[in-house]
Amino acid sequence: MPRLFTGLEIPADIGFALSLKRGRLAGARWIDPDNYHITLRFIGDVDGQTADEIALGLDRLAHGPIFPLRLTHLGIFGGDKPRSLYAGIAASEALSRLQAAQERMLQQLGLAPEGRKFVPHVTLARLRGMAGAEAARFMAEAGQFQPLEFSVGRFVLFSSRDSVGGGPYLVEQDYPLAA
Repeated sequence: MPRLFTGLEIPADIGFALSLKRGRLAGARWIDPDNYHITLRFIGDVDGQTADEIALGLDRLAHGPIFPLRLTHLGIFGGDKPRSLYAGIAASEALSRLQAAQERMLQQLGLAPEGRKFVPHVTLARLRGMAGAEAARFMAEAGQFQPLEFSVGRFVLFSSRDSVGGGPYLVEQDYPLAA
């Protein structure tokens, strides 16, 4: 059974720029830049027939326009018990529409609704056993985040193996957007 999720790939030049934020954070498990992505919808483990239905359903959504995305800041999920360091994304109506359309389609196929609010981001590191003060120190020392922008020309259906976060991820199918 494949473990699936939909997402956006990060261009190599943007990935390189994000990778420069690595370091000076003891206990962080840094994500390999080749595995940077923006998750639109985690699907989970599904059987082959369901995977085929998902792929067909996504194909019907692949007609939206190309749109820009802007990474604007660093953030930490987890508050006093930090779980991950991420690059946050500026509000994007086109991104929200794409994610919502995928959510509706997956629910129509019988998948349970996503339990968490959609917060678009690129995970840079997984944090474990770190104090909030340590994460806050890193954020203070990280310096100003120079915004990074790129155009989204497609979304993809990824598969992953069950692992301790961070990939590797395989593109199962891609869905180009219209120019």
